[in-house]
Amino acid sequence: MGVTVEDVMSLPVLKSAKVLTEVQSKPVEWISVIETPVENFVRIHEFVLSTGIGCGEDIAALEQYVQDVIRSEASALAFATGRHIYKVPDRIIQLAKDHDFVLVEIPWEVRFGDILQEVFRLIAREKETEQQQAEAIRQELINCVLNGKGLQEITTIVYNNTQIPIAISDHNKQIRANQKFDRYFIDVLNGKRNEEYHLVSPFPFSDHPLSHYIEKYKVGNDFCYQLTILSNYKKQGYLLFKPEKDEQLNWIVLTILEHALTACALYFVKENAIEMTEIRLKDNFLLDLAKTDVDIDKTLLSKAQLLGYDLEKSYICLVGDIRFKKTIDDHIGSDDHTVQSSSMHSRNYYIQKEVTHAGDVLKRDTMTTFEEGEVIVYLEADSSTYSETANQFLDLVERRLNELLAGITISWGISCAKEKEYSFHQSYEEAKAALKIGHQQHEDGDRTFFSDTRMNRLLMALSHEKEIESIVENTLEKLIEYDEKRQTDLIHTFIVYNKYNSNVSQTARSLNLHRQSLLHRLRNIEQLTGLSLLDADDLFLLELSVRLWMLKKVEE
Repeated sequence: MGVTVEDVMSLPVLKSAKVLTEVQSKPVEWISVIETPVENFVRIHEFVLSTGIGCGEDIAALEQYVQDVIRSEASALAFATGRHIYKVPDRIIQLAKDHDFVLVEIPWEVRFGDILQEVFRLIAREKETEQQQAEAIRQELINCVLNGKGLQEITTIVYNNTQIPIAISDHNKQIRANQKFDRYFIDVLNGKRNEEYHLVSPFPFSDHPLSHYIEKYKVGNDFCYQLTILSNYKKQGYLLFKPEKDEQLNWIVLTILEHALTACALYFVKENAIEMTEIRLKDNFLLDLAKTDVDIDKTLLSKAQLLGYDLEKSYICLVGDIRFKKTIDDHIGSDDHTVQSSSMHSRNYYIQKEVTHAGDVLKRDTMTTFEEGEVIVYLEADSSTYSETANQFLDLVERRLNELLAGITISWGISCAKEKEYSFHQSYEEAKAALKIGHQQHEDGDRTFFSDTRMNRLLMALSHEKEIESIVENTLEKLIEYDEKRQTDLIHTFIVYNKYNSNVSQTARSLNLHRQSLLHRLRNIEQLTGLSLLDADDLFLLELSVRLWMLKKVEE
């Protein structure tokens, strides 16, 4: 693959040339005429022509010139003999042999211009052939993805055309496809072995555009290479390859690897699109299941099965209200809907991941969806231990989430377990009601079971009665107006006073008030409501009115 020294020496224009050392199959990427001094004018894999001018009478200078050409990693050096150099000295020939370097004598009559023209034509023809071959491979790789084939087929195509072991990993460095690539290197790079590896100098020996993006790793005493697979500037995975010799990574091989990168990026984009479509289908299915009282028939059961859900099992519903403490970055990008959307999807991804993990640990099926800052989870649970199962499940979810997402809090409402099947809508309504009541009673991050909300549900039912609503309004109207006008909180003062069973000292300490200040507030409450805090019936009426009013506020 590519032009070699043998190909150049077989050209008719060099028929009269004499090879002084053994001909090697070294690649030839360019040809030039270079005289002393060499400095940095000779490129790697270059066929060098020289007249030896300035060195013919000085064997030491000639030896230095040849050493400089060898050091530049040229492919061969050809001297035109007959004018400045009549015969290449044995000492120079031996120097070339010692370095396994190709040395050639060309008769003076052979014009350098003719040699350059023929070699350039040869390189051009080979480049054209390589480009045609690379284009065919590119089309094969793209068709491989478009026709529904996977990463393993991509590695097979690349290996068959380069003979270089290759592997493809996702962005988590989990190997997705492998063709002859040493498993040892995969385990080291994935952190499964304690062997140290580190990034060494960048890819050094090609002017191919891809070479600037190649990372070279040293693993023990060996090396392997890595390219990052990107799509829309997002890291999708890695292309790992390990040639036996660096010289295998010539222009055509690098072009094939470049096409492989494109094919891999296309595959991951396609995979992500399919995954996102599946997620949307699952989200819509679960939201319909939760929010509408649908009949669970055979068609719906079959659809659920296709999505990976088993509706025949018993589930409880958990509804979580996601709160996330804003960071400086959140405030800076608060007007950027794209940033907010990306942040939300990232949080949802981690929550989904931890919900699935917790379900796997407890060996329970889970079904999860998200809507407007809420997470809705159906957790497989039997009626006898559902509260214990729910708490174990949430303990697992929150412990790992707190490590991944600093500052996140989720308040949960949890439904009862149902004896009858297919009670998904009812379970969601219960969990939602429990969450709403929990917000009114507890701080963020608490859990409220629907079974523990009987008193609140009774009060909520009473709050909708017109006559009771009127009594509450008449009882608290002046108290509410007083708080609003004077920026006081007499209602909160009464709640704390009632919590401590009318104990003035404990209430004052809790509110951080002087005893006389508290007594003044309590007298105001009595005057505004016309009720006595020492009368049991009046106290009950005021407590009931306050609780009903607060429940009404939560509903609004």
